[in-house]
Amino acid sequence: MRWTERQRAMLREMGVPPFWPEEAEAPAETVTESAAAPVLPVAAAGAPVAPPAVPQRPVAATPAAPARAPIGRPPAMADKPAPIEAPLGARPAGVDTMDWAALRTTVASCHACSLGASRKQAVFGVGHEQADWMIVGEAPGEQEDREGEPFVGRAGQLLDRMLHAIDLTRGEDAPARQVFIANVLKCRPPANRNPQPQEVSQCEPYLLRQMALVQPKVVLAMGRFAVQSLLKTSEPIGKLRGRVHTVQGVPVVVTYHPAYLLRNPADKALAWADLCLAREVRAEAG
Repeated sequence: MRWTERQRAMLREMGVPPFWPEEAEAPAETVTESAAAPVLPVAAAGAPVAPPAVPQRPVAATPAAPARAPIGRPPAMADKPAPIEAPLGARPAGVDTMDWAALRTTVASCHACSLGASRKQAVFGVGHEQADWMIVGEAPGEQEDREGEPFVGRAGQLLDRMLHAIDLTRGEDAPARQVFIANVLKCRPPANRNPQPQEVSQCEPYLLRQMALVQPKVVLAMGRFAVQSLLKTSEPIGKLRGRVHTVQGVPVVVTYHPAYLLRNPADKALAWADLCLAREVRAEAG
């Protein structure tokens, strides 16, 4: 027979050697560790002792998780810098009392805003200085800046045809048939961008003085910036046209800019109605 380890341990504890020889050891069966019965050593006769210490498998220490940064609000996005208005120069004094010569000289040398540094030349205006009609546009474009005259190029050609349709001209003729043409801004904004409020504000006294010197019977304001600057309103042209407004005691009729009409020819019929209204106002003025 074959002694089990438990039996051997019990005999050793009792001081009794095995009293019969062991048989040849049979091939050991493969026994899983979980299925093998535990062997309890004996401290004294019939008393079990503590089992031998079982070597423990080394257990890899679990690395401590890195400390998390405190969860908070994400950093605020940097605010977009507010647009910085170009520094303004000193606006010439006494504009409201200047005559034509002084006004022309002042406009030509004006640096009351940054446009004075980027222009080729100031665009003062053109036409009869006592014309019955005054046309007010927005700002010079590239060609106007180069030639020094308002409303040239395709938009100017359309304006000439519009004026001719109601028997008016910018050429030499009697004041009743001539017009005086000026812009809200006397200098071209870079890349033909929209006029900025501070530029309009700095240039406004020149236009008002021109109106006071011309003393027109009617003013035809063409384009959003011209209309809103003269009438001090933010309403669109569509809500302002068809009515007669007043600036410095002068009747003002609102219409679309010729450049807009080139892009939107369907609105030419509306512009024609505005011209007819202005002609009626002029006729009523005598």
